[in-house]
Amino acid sequence: MDTKTIRKIIIFSVIATVLVLFKVFDLQQYLSLEYLKAQHDNFAALYAARPVLVISAYMMIYIVVTALSLPGAAVMSLAGGGLFGLVTGTVVVSFASTLGATLACIVSRFLLRDWVRKKFGDKLIKINQGIEKEGGFYLFSLRLVPIFPFFVINLVMGLTPIRLTTYYWVSQLGMLPATIVYINAGTQLAKIDSPAGILSPGLIIAFALLGLLPMLSKKMITFFRNRKTSPLEDE
Repeated sequence: MDTKTIRKIIIFSVIATVLVLFKVFDLQQYLSLEYLKAQHDNFAALYAARPVLVISAYMMIYIVVTALSLPGAAVMSLAGGGLFGLVTGTVVVSFASTLGATLACIVSRFLLRDWVRKKFGDKLIKINQGIEKEGGFYLFSLRLVPIFPFFVINLVMGLTPIRLTTYYWVSQLGMLPATIVYINAGTQLAKIDSPAGILSPGLIIAFALLGLLPMLSKKMITFFRNRKTSPLEDE
């Protein structure tokens, strides 16, 4: 076997091992909102003592979860808001989610092409047509108004001709509004310590923004298209 084949086998083996461990040891329980809220005080104390270590560990876990399309990214975004606050949480989650999404795209492009084509062939046709017609702006619109789940976008985009550099920065920009809204909601959830906190004004506003995000995103896309500007076009 050549070096390229050996490298693919090693990467595939690592991914398969992580997925098996995740299933066998039921690691998803540690990515639940209930668990993260229950451990919030412990995480907060550790973060206060060793902020760089906690942020690094958090980003690594987030990147792995996103890169392998494991369930839990949304909960981790909320947890990031509760632990790091709005500004730091937004920066940390924005880079972790984009790096994870890009890794998922890379794995799909160089390792899982046949599986992705078989699994999501119908969506691949539509996304390919969108990329051919609008380039990077189509990805930007998918990030703002996800017609498909984010993990599907990450995988299917790996089979399109879009450049990875374009994929990275367009994804980071396109996912930023949703990231801010989720982080903001997370900062409010962290403050709930009694039933009265459930209907706090801050939490109501946070979840109202979550509900309004798709509508606002559609209006943004319509605005850009009406102006016939496409600064994200992949050249």
